[in-house]
This record gives sequence, C-alpha cells and structure tokens, in this order.
Amino acid sequence: MQFETTVQRPVEASGVGLHSGVPVRIRILPAPPTTGIVFVRTDLDRFPIPASWRYVQKVSYATSLMRQGVLISTTEHLLSTFYSMGIDNAYVEIDNLEVPILDGSGKPFVELIHAAGVRTSRRRKRFLRIRRPVSVEGGGKRITILPSDRFLLTCDVFFPHPLVGRQSLEVEVTPERYARDIAPARTFGFEYELAQMRNMGLIRGASLDNAVCFDRDAILNPGGLRFPDECCRHKALDLIGDLALIGRPLLGHVIAEKAGHAMHFALVSKIMQDPTLYEILTFDQLANRVAHALVS
Repeated sequence: MQFETTVQRPVEASGVGLHSGVPVRIRILPAPPTTGIVFVRTDLDRFPIPASWRYVQKVSYATSLMRQGVLISTTEHLLSTFYSMGIDNAYVEIDNLEVPILDGSGKPFVELIHAAGVRTSRRRKRFLRIRRPVSVEGGGKRITILPSDRFLLTCDVFFPHPLVGRQSLEVEVTPERYARDIAPARTFGFEYELAQMRNMGLIRGASLDNAVCFDRDAILNPGGLRFPDECCRHKALDLIGDLALIGRPLLGHVIAEKAGHAMHFALVSKIMQDPTLYEILTFDQLANRVAHALVS
C-alpha cells in the first residue's frame, strides 16, 4: 500500500477483559491521515491515549498503555491486527480499561476490519526502515532486527510440554498471510500456572472460549488446536502488536528467540531512541532504491 488508510465505516465488538474480567465494548471509527491509532476512554470524558511506545506502562503478561494515569490494557491483539492489515489511522472508543479478548486471537479483529472496509487517503505512507542490525538479549532470550526492504518475521519458542516443545515460524507479514496464518492463533496457558496467575490478579476473564489451556499432557479445549504450532503463531501475533507501537510500518527482518512482551518493548525503545538506526521512506523512495540496487 502506497497511501495511508483508515476504516471506511464504524464497527464495534464487546466482550470481557482477559486479565481484569470486566465487561467492555469497543467501537472502531475512521480517523484522518497522520492520526495513528488512538484509544479513547469513553467512560472517562473521552480521554485519548495514542498507541505509541512513549506511553507503554506494563509489559509483563500483556502490553498496557498509560497517559496521565489513565490505562488501556492488553492492546497487543488489536494493534497486531491493525498493523498487519495495513490500517494506519483509527479511533478506538473503549468504555473500560482492557481491550476485550474475544476468542483469544486476532481473527475477530480481522473480521471487524473486513466488515468496516478500508478507506485510502491521499497522504503517502511513510515506512520505518532499519539501517543496521539491532539486538536485545538476556536470560537465554534474544530479539534482533536486521535491515530488509520487507517486513519479515522469524519466531522461535520453547515450552517444556509434550504438545509444544520447540516451535518456529518464518513469514513475510502481509495482510493475506496474517489473516490466514497468524490471526487465528489464540492466547494460551498451562493449567498448573492458573492458580498463581489468578493470585496475581491476572486471567480473571479467561476461559476455554478465549484461550488454549494445556494440562500436563493434553489440551483441555474440546476443539483442540487450530494449528499444530498455534503457540508459536500466537507469539508472532503478540510480537507484531508490540512492534506496532513504533507507529509506522516497519521494514526489517525481526528474529525473536523465546522473547516476550518486555523484550519486544526493549527492542522498540532501543530503536526509537536512536534515529541513526533507521530511516523514514515513502513507498516511491523505497521502490526507486530497490530498482537502483537491481540495476547496480
């Protein structure tokens, strides 16, 4: 896509927050060029919170944004979908503190965007292209981004469970591939962790309708998995949602090895605090550069 986009018409959904368990309704509306994605707390005098790395507050079991003490939690699935489906600008009205989990994946949000339609503006889209390798690592985990003229993702996870183990995914992220191969992957957890997480005030809204749950050697969900490597695909979904906080379409090859929200954000923060690591290009500038490289 060469030009910035927004949704064509308003759409809405309602459900519960995964961690808070609170009922919540969201409404996605068109926004002008250069707006970005902006959450609007309709229960708090329409207080706006831009979906930007500058407002990241918590990155443990979900990615939360906070501005002037006002919180929006579990933003990653919706932002992942906007980002991958090419939606640059939108207002997201929300009447509580957490984005609804719906079925635990990005699929319902893809369906919302399809129902809303896409409106293209006359403003040229500006891409953030990585100029040299950037890495963050620690505790046996690592995330790296290498220069590329496309948005490529390599995701590697490991969980010591007989139905998970080591899983890997390599994909060029396009709207079609995201909708088919990544969006349907659901959030997941392990039965032995549930009591501890609930004691921490987490997953109060979790159920087998919105998350995959593994016991010691089986899957508790009656329908089983949507993909044999659903866990890895969902981690890729989360990663894209966190990268969306950059605020521009990304050109680079992201390689994540057992990384999570905190490490994703550490990479985003490292990039955005050092302008020498990237350049901003329009589609035409990128196409001219690629054509010149091919001729050379």
